Amino acid sequence: MSLLYFLENLRTPVLSGFFSLITHFGEESLFIVFGLLLFWCVDKKEGYYLLCVGLLGTVLNQLLKLLFRIPRPWVRDPDFTIVESALAGATGYSFPSGHTQSSIGVYGAIARWTSRRAVRIPCIALCVLVPLSRMYLGVHTPWDVGVSALLALALVFGLYPLLHGACDDPRRMRPLLCGMALLSAVYLVFVLCFPFPADVDADNLAHGTKNAYTLLSCTLGLLMTWEFDHRMIHFDTRAPLSVQAVKLIAGLVLLMGIKAGIKAPLHALFGGHYLADGVRYFLVVAFAGCIWPLTFPWLNKALSK
Repeated sequence: MSLLYFLENLRTPVLSGFFSLITHFGEESLFIVFGLLLFWCVDKKEGYYLLCVGLLGTVLNQLLKLLFRIPRPWVRDPDFTIVESALAGATGYSFPSGHTQSSIGVYGAIARWTSRRAVRIPCIALCVLVPLSRMYLGVHTPWDVGVSALLALALVFGLYPLLHGACDDPRRMRPLLCGMALLSAVYLVFVLCFPFPADVDADNLAHGTKNAYTLLSCTLGLLMTWEFDHRMIHFDTRAPLSVQAVKLIAGLVLLMGIKAGIKAPLHALFGGHYLADGVRYFLVVAFAGCIWPLTFPWLNKALSK
């Protein structure tokens, strides 16, 4: 806590505003945007790499959160204060830091893949600034951030040689994606069967259970996406800039619309069970990976005239 108290004494309105902005670069929504940008418009292989790093890191992060169940810094030390604007985004257990895992997973993967300095340098800067923002804002300890950073970096550098040439090789890609799905299934079994103590936070456990269903669905959806593309569509990411903009913006709007639109019907169908969220995320990934890319040749032809 000594470092957190040191950072607390450095707080100013300007710094608090800066780090409150920076910390948003570690949110799930940007992981989705950057992942789909690469997958649809830049390089499928880089997209698979980033998505695998992000999904696998999230599974491990969520597993560790429920396994250790460490409370937030201000809960452990009531005398410590946080930046108020960060409170809404600081839900769940503290260890390890989800924003740190997400930011280093996303921007670290982009920096590892690309050779362009204009992209690599800002990505590396975000890999440093987002974790620092979590400590400055007071929502994570150095231990939370440090372990999460090491885990994310291990995935960034460990998965790179595995995925660098694996996307076109079923003997390498299929076992990797199946292994991710198996690990997600292990996490689901863990949250359903582990004898949690009676004082476990019910909201955190419920959140972790929902995440277990959605993460398994996402990894299965990614496996299906790769199989569908490898066997059938072989879509091309190349297109004029105007077409790329339509692919990304229209695809994201449709994706978010589907994600929101099927939520209530699926929850009604499954009686509010978390399985509804699993099915919903599987369908969303199926749309992003299997359905929307089918429109790319048509969009390229129609909008390039």
